[in-house]
Amino acid sequence: MIRMEQRVLSRTGRAVSAVGLGTWQLGADWGAVAEPDAFAVLDAAVESGVTFFDTADVYGDGRSERLIGRYLKDRPDAGVYVATKMGRRAEQIPENYVLDNFRAWNDCSRANLGVDTLDLVQLHCPPSSVYSSDEVFDALDTLVAEARIAAYAVSVETCAEALTAIARPGVASVQIILNPFRTKPLEEVLPAARAAGVGIIARVPLASGLLSGKYTGETVFAADDHRTYNRLGEAFDRGETFSGVDYATGLAAAAEFAGLVADGATPAQTALRWIIQQPGVSSVIPGARSVGQVRANSAAAGLPPLTAPVLDAVQELYDRRLRASVHPHW
Repeated sequence: MIRMEQRVLSRTGRAVSAVGLGTWQLGADWGAVAEPDAFAVLDAAVESGVTFFDTADVYGDGRSERLIGRYLKDRPDAGVYVATKMGRRAEQIPENYVLDNFRAWNDCSRANLGVDTLDLVQLHCPPSSVYSSDEVFDALDTLVAEARIAAYAVSVETCAEALTAIARPGVASVQIILNPFRTKPLEEVLPAARAAGVGIIARVPLASGLLSGKYTGETVFAADDHRTYNRLGEAFDRGETFSGVDYATGLAAAAEFAGLVADGATPAQTALRWIIQQPGVSSVIPGARSVGQVRANSAAAGLPPLTAPVLDAVQELYDRRLRASVHPHW
């Protein structure tokens, strides 16, 4: 097994790898992944030093959780910390974020993952008003008291939601979209999280693959891939697909970003390295559909830090090409 930098996930007291593994793709919305391929991805992650898996109860209607549960049952020595999410099994209205529903959703996740106590449960991008509800966080505290969950956190769409959640004393971490094409969280969210002792989990780190530099205007994604059917937010928040960036604009920016990559690294690894070295980031969670992708992503943790001129060039690229195209909502 390869050693990787481990970082304490703030209030949980648990160490997680600087590069984790997002497992949305093992469930659905990125095209089919066969079980043997899914297990190979999980195994390659562990062998690459990954100790943090991120999943959700709705990824493939629980398929992602079940695969992780089966894998870790056979690898009790892996030392993996698993974060899942809840809330998307019901209509997205604040009234559904209540203790009885939380217990029911927890029961499904605990069965899927094969554990009595879930390591970390994140509210899955709920309606904004949920973050201001004392009753919601009282219910989450009850789940901890009942030993259904060890800790709770939130996954957010906006910086405003993140800042509201960070003010909650029981919130262990905030998961937010952060990459060179979405830099706004650097302005307020990461400093506030550091000050409060709240972890930051960076998702959509490659802007749905744009930052890999592999796509062109002729690239065709599968019909069941959200990069086909959610470009304008038709199915869920547009920010989850290409970070909310217009595809053509993103391709042009990705071509420029590729010009900043040092010898021996790929654009994807450079994007991950950029995230890793942002102060306050606990873990970045790229997804992967193949063993090669897992190994390449994990290797980003071992790259030298990006230099000040490269960091400045990334920010200049964002300001010039992308800032005006990113909706104020994000």
